[in-house]
Amino acid sequence: MARLRNGYTTGACAAAAAKAAALYLLTGKKPEQVEIPFPDGSRHSFSLHQAELGIDRARAGILKDAGDDPDVTNGALIEALVSKGQNENHPENCLEIDKILLCAGPGIGQATKPGLAIKVGEPAINPVPRKMIAAAVKEVITEKAVVEISIAGGEELAEKTLNHRLGIIGGLSILGTTGIVRPISAEAWTATIQASMDVARACGLDEIVLATGRTSEKGAQAMLELPDEAYTMMGDYLEFSLLAAASHGFQHIHLAGMWAKITKAALETPQTHVRNGALEMKDAATLLAELGAEGELLAKITKANTAREMLIHLQDAKRRDIIRSICARAKQYAEKISAKPVSVYLVDHKARVLENV
Repeated sequence: MARLRNGYTTGACAAAAAKAAALYLLTGKKPEQVEIPFPDGSRHSFSLHQAELGIDRARAGILKDAGDDPDVTNGALIEALVSKGQNENHPENCLEIDKILLCAGPGIGQATKPGLAIKVGEPAINPVPRKMIAAAVKEVITEKAVVEISIAGGEELAEKTLNHRLGIIGGLSILGTTGIVRPISAEAWTATIQASMDVARACGLDEIVLATGRTSEKGAQAMLELPDEAYTMMGDYLEFSLLAAASHGFQHIHLAGMWAKITKAALETPQTHVRNGALEMKDAATLLAELGAEGELLAKITKANTAREMLIHLQDAKRRDIIRSICARAKQYAEKISAKPVSVYLVDHKARVLENV
């Protein structure tokens, strides 16, 4: 299998766009490429996509390349508008970083809830990207400057994310801690899980819902009267999320998943992605036999090609007792890891809750 290609964060692209605009403004020559410093001390080059030069300002745009990561912002145009000096009548959605007045333009969201790395009311540009943008511009302009970051179509793209749940409205976030996007990275997932839980605690919640996907989440939402902030999309990071929920001080954990994921939890699989915790059909069949599957039913289960087929055989045989036992085993494992009370919701592909233990 070919190795997946790394890409660059929105923060890195914003810093590159800002430096390109600063160079264009200072020299009057449109740069073809710019090189910027990264937090680890390395330097990376970016190709300029477009640029405009005005009388006292310049704009530059970089197309985000997220590599092989399925990022909603992949291919988005990240732009920076740079001008020298500072006008005291600057917009409210600005903040000063080392003589650089950093402002949020169109497509950049604003923080409206506590618990994030940025304060309520501030532009949704995270701390590391702020420093990267300022450092890149300071390589060109040493005096005061104004930098406005924008993302073309950012408000529409934000609707495809969970930003609203984190309290980021009006657009996307400028993110990144290293400048590098690693495809389907654990760092990206776990950082999002942590941020979601930070927001939930800052909102005063003492219950958290861990869902393996959007369908499972919808199932739980139909049963629970909890605010949006209580829901965390944990993906495949089961053990990490359980430990994080405990460390955040939540007093009750709701775990929602479809059959394959709940069965993996019952089998005590800490990371449920197919690459790292593949549902071994033999192990699942052995567990189901231990829980009471026998005879013709066990034969069908043993020959099943998928976890969902196993569930269908159990349902056809009206063995709800075994299905509930799987959920109970998942609950037992989750409570062992988190040391907190856990409720388990088995959800089907139509977002219906089949069992709740």
